[in-house]
Amino acid sequence: MEFGTVLQCNPPAARTIALAKKAEEYGFDYVWTFDSHLLWQEPYVLYSQILAETRRIKVGPMVTNPATRDWTVTASLYATLNQMYGNRTICGIGRGDSAVRVSNGSPTTLKALRESIHVIRELANSRAVEYNGTTLQFPWSQDSELEIWVAAYGPMALKLTGEVGDGFILQLADLDIAEWMINTVRSAAAAAGRDPMSVKFCVAAPMYVGEDWEHMRNQCRWFGGMVGNHVADIVNKYGAGSSVPQALTDYIAGRESYDYNEHGRAGNTHTSFVPDDIVDRFCLLGTAEQHIEKLEKFKALGVTQFAGYLQHDGKDETLRAYGEHIIPALKDQVLARL
Repeated sequence: MEFGTVLQCNPPAARTIALAKKAEEYGFDYVWTFDSHLLWQEPYVLYSQILAETRRIKVGPMVTNPATRDWTVTASLYATLNQMYGNRTICGIGRGDSAVRVSNGSPTTLKALRESIHVIRELANSRAVEYNGTTLQFPWSQDSELEIWVAAYGPMALKLTGEVGDGFILQLADLDIAEWMINTVRSAAAAAGRDPMSVKFCVAAPMYVGEDWEHMRNQCRWFGGMVGNHVADIVNKYGAGSSVPQALTDYIAGRESYDYNEHGRAGNTHTSFVPDDIVDRFCLLGTAEQHIEKLEKFKALGVTQFAGYLQHDGKDETLRAYGEHIIPALKDQVLARL
């Protein structure tokens, strides 16, 4: 299993860069960030500095969207970073949440998402693509490589992921929901003629290593509110009795509103509807041993990466615990002498 951490692009930028460097020092493979240009600083600018000050990690958004940038601009950003730093980028993409809703926009259609994935993938992999009635290619890009991982919750988005995604990002750490979604994506991949085992799977959720459960829950309750935005869209589209697991849909019954000014912020004021058991199910909380136990179960389901959100007051200690205890326990062990 590989490991990533998910950072916000809060100022000062030097703090985000320092956390990314510390993540690499502790053995993380990826540094992901939010991509919401009004709420936080521009991530692609930070990626360039992070890549310049690290040697191994890959960087990318969790997640970008097809609406806030022209697709060729997005592809050019990746191809440029790859040329500068040696193919160390990854693209997480979805229909859009805070980046579009803050300015009173709406998530894009699945059709637009599918088309954007194709355009970004071809250009960022140094290939030509049809776009707006013409054939385009970056004349300066050679040997650029980019995987595109799709973030999804609903049945049709999961189907799209299986058909076109290099990877699937599930933004919650509930084992039952993960099993259903992984099987759904694999079935869609098989139906599209792809090898279902070729799709990689990332579970992304807040990670907090500690023993004070009340404190950890209150620091991570924001996540249930963020997930609730996407679940509300699913319920509105498919109804409460859809094939989506009830464990995902039932808890938003008490959801009344959402303030994007507090998006992804510990201690925000609009997520009191999220019960403790949902926080426990959706996040990774507790001692290092409890993290390892849950991650072993995800690994058995076929999860290839865990990416932990660090939007809480225990960033440094959690990174240290992962680097010294949790990541080594989940890595394949190689003996010096057989």
